[in-house]
Amino acid sequence: MRFETAQHIKLGQHMKLAPRMIQSMEILQMPLVELEERIEQELESNPTLEQVDGSADEPAEAGEPSFEPDFDSRPLTVDERAGGDEFSRLDRYEADHPEAVENAYDGGDGVGRETFDRFESSYTEGRPAADGTDSKFDAMAATPARGASLADQLRGQWALTDVDDALRAPGELIISFLDDDGYLRTPLDVIADRAALSHADDAGAPAEGRESGPVFADRPTVETLERALRAAQLFLEPPGVAARTPAECMLLQLDAMEDDAEDLGWPAITFEHARLIVEHHLDDITQNRLPRVAEKTGLTMEQIKEALGLLKRLSLSPGRRLVEERARPVVPDAIVEYDPEQDRYVAYLNDTRLPNLRINQEYARLAKDRAIQKRDREFIKTNLGNAQWLLDAVGQRRQTLLRVVSAVVEAQRDFFDYGPQALKPLPMTAIAEQLGIHVATVSRAVAEKHLATPRGIVPLRKFFSGGVQTKPTDTGEAKEDLAWEAIKAALRDVIEGEDKKSPLSDEALAESLRGRGIDIARRTVAKYRDQLGIQPARLRRTY
Repeated sequence: MRFETAQHIKLGQHMKLAPRMIQSMEILQMPLVELEERIEQELESNPTLEQVDGSADEPAEAGEPSFEPDFDSRPLTVDERAGGDEFSRLDRYEADHPEAVENAYDGGDGVGRETFDRFESSYTEGRPAADGTDSKFDAMAATPARGASLADQLRGQWALTDVDDALRAPGELIISFLDDDGYLRTPLDVIADRAALSHADDAGAPAEGRESGPVFADRPTVETLERALRAAQLFLEPPGVAARTPAECMLLQLDAMEDDAEDLGWPAITFEHARLIVEHHLDDITQNRLPRVAEKTGLTMEQIKEALGLLKRLSLSPGRRLVEERARPVVPDAIVEYDPEQDRYVAYLNDTRLPNLRINQEYARLAKDRAIQKRDREFIKTNLGNAQWLLDAVGQRRQTLLRVVSAVVEAQRDFFDYGPQALKPLPMTAIAEQLGIHVATVSRAVAEKHLATPRGIVPLRKFFSGGVQTKPTDTGEAKEDLAWEAIKAALRDVIEGEDKKSPLSDEALAESLRGRGIDIARRTVAKYRDQLGIQPARLRRTY
């Protein structure tokens, strides 16, 4: 065997994405709210980018820089970290090189001090005023604080309850095992074993290394935990917290509500019926087998309905009442309106929320000033490059998104005229070919975007789907293409119009759709019904 070293020449083609291209695709994919946050971050970290007030004499629109990008023969370098704290870097540089800053102030020709005075004035623009006020910090101070967790709120309640001291630590232990819905799904014997194991670990650890929490001299017994659990169910709010099953959760809430039955307008007998149903016939109720419940309990159908009306007031997730996940508001990226003069729908971007951006001209001039230290010029050029990229990316996003939305509005005219049932199949490849762009660009442009239309706020991606060609209807209407979303809308319309005392089965729904010219199989009807969150026929039946 012989080892040798040799050189070879090989030709090949490789496609690589530059950092700017990757970040441009990210900007295109961002919905409006995320883009606002991204621009705000860049304004805070990049001193060469500034916001123009609407009252400015010559406001520069985003995407149209007001300076010549080529400062000299060398191209700008882009900081691939995209978002590093450039202010901190500048502060560290001035602290480490005081002589460089001092020399720059006095360049020997009388220009250095004046230049850096303007540099400092522009650099500190937007910083806190002399009186210490800052609009950004004021806005942050006015932002509501994040709410306490469910466990923290329940521990605060538990600390104020009048319970035996022997149950204080076991109650805290039980609270630590509750899930987000407020249920205790861990068996008490397992909790006792884990408490004993935690005590053994803490006993061998130094005092300063122990975690905060209830400490037990010995393994807590299941009986003690049972007593603590009953106390927690009795004292903790809202009622139903610390339940182990949905049935126990509802029973706890019924017990709490029964004291105020008269004020709530419910007769006491209804509470007895509701408690009977929950304890012994909950499975039949969930399966909508009301006649069987009436046969087993001897209750009339009217009494069962009254009890069910009471049960509907209960919550199966009581813990969510204390800690609710706030839904993020949907902000439409574009608005579609009808133009009666031209008899067409016009789309325009909802970009008035975005600030007007431009390059700070003083920094653009300083980047070419040879009187400034080289490292200072490189710092300025790096930030100017990042600012230029952001303006170009936002402008490209605006242009691409508007073209895609306009093409969609034109292709889906029937949706705006007649509603969801008139949606047509529209593959993304068709829009990409029409606009002369890649289908991946269309996919990124519609991702997480919404349109404000005369028919409400609609996800932009909803307009893109496959479909089927309908058959001639019973009334002799011609064939047409329907998107899957249109078929779902037709299915919902059929279900809403059915007799609730005798709802249609999936096979009957398929047959009803065939009468409308939509030929789909029963299993497809079942799939679409599940996607729409509609229950099967036996659960939709009313008595």
